[in-house]
Amino acid sequence: MGQAVRIPTNERQRLLAVRSLNSIGSAPTPELATLAELAKGIFDVSYAAINIIDEDWQRIAGQAGLRIGECSREMSICTRVVFADELLIVPDLAEDRELKTRPYVVGSPHFRFYAGTPVYLENLPVGSFCILDVRPRHLSDGQAQNLRRFAAVASALLSLQKANLVMGLAHNQLQNAAITDPLTGLFNRSALSSIVDGALHNAIAAGQTFGALYLDMDGFKAINDELGHHAGDEVLYEAANRIRSVIRAGDIAIRMGGDEFAVFIPNPPNAPALAAVSQRLVAAFREPFQVDGKAVLARISIGGALAPLNGQRRAELLNSCDKALCSAKRDGRDRFVILDA
Repeated sequence: MGQAVRIPTNERQRLLAVRSLNSIGSAPTPELATLAELAKGIFDVSYAAINIIDEDWQRIAGQAGLRIGECSREMSICTRVVFADELLIVPDLAEDRELKTRPYVVGSPHFRFYAGTPVYLENLPVGSFCILDVRPRHLSDGQAQNLRRFAAVASALLSLQKANLVMGLAHNQLQNAAITDPLTGLFNRSALSSIVDGALHNAIAAGQTFGALYLDMDGFKAINDELGHHAGDEVLYEAANRIRSVIRAGDIAIRMGGDEFAVFIPNPPNAPALAAVSQRLVAAFREPFQVDGKAVLARISIGGALAPLNGQRRAELLNSCDKALCSAKRDGRDRFVILDA
C-alpha cells in the first residue's frame, strides 16, 4: 500500500502549470529523451528521466536506459522532490524506511540509488530530473551540480514547449484548457470557482433551485492495481462519455479528481428530478467497461443535494452531497441517495 502523497502548499498553481503542458501528454518528447540519454551516459547510471508530477500520476516526458512505465503519484520518488522543491539523493534505496519496500526496489529492476532535482515551469516545480541505478552509490558535489544543470536545461525546454503551445492557441482556447481535464475532456476543479459559483449565485438570486450530484466510482482502485493506470485512464475516459450521455447540455460535469466526478444541474424542479438523473447514471455504469478486450466492472455511488434547501454556497452544497454519498456507500454502493431536507 502506498504512502500518503505529500501535497505542496502551491499545489493549485503548480497543477495549472502542469496542465499547460498537455501537449506533452504521456509520450516522451525527442529533445527531453535526448537530454535523458546524455545524462545517463554522463552519470553512468542504469536510467535517467524527466518526470512530470500531475494530480494523480507520474508522467514521463523523456527517459533513457531501462524502459520504465508510468506510475501513480503515491508510488513515485519524484513526488518527494516536488514537495521539498530541492535536490534529493538516496544513496541506497534498500536502507530508506519508506522506499525499501517499493516494487521497483524489491523487484525488477531492483533500483538501489536515486537522485532527483526539480524541473520548473513558471518558477513552479512541475517534476524532477532524476537518475537511478541498480547499485548503491553517492554523488560528489560536482555531480550534484551537474544534475541541477541538466534540470535547468530540461526546464528551458519545457518553457519553450509551453511558449509554442501558447502561440498556437487562441486566447479563449487557452482559457478553456486551464479549466478542462485533459484525460476526460470534462471541466476540472478550477471550474468550481470560475463557472459553478457564478451559476449557483445567479440561481439563488433569481429564486431558482440548483442541484448537485457527487459521483464516486466503486472498485476503481482495483482496476489501477490489477490492470495498470493505462486501463484506469480508459475507464475514466469512457466514464466521462457515459456521464455526458445522461446529462443535459446545460448541466455542468466536472472531474473532481481521481475517480470522483460532480454534476451540477441548474434549476431542477425538485429532489425527485435529481433522483431521476441519478438513476440513469447508476444504470449507465452497471454496463461493463471494455478495456483491451476485457470486461471490467466499475459502478458508481451518488450523493445528491438541492440548493437552497441543502446549502446556498458551493461548500455547503457539496458537504450535503458528501453526507448523502456516505449514506449510499453504507447502504451497499451501486446506488444513490438524494437529501430531501
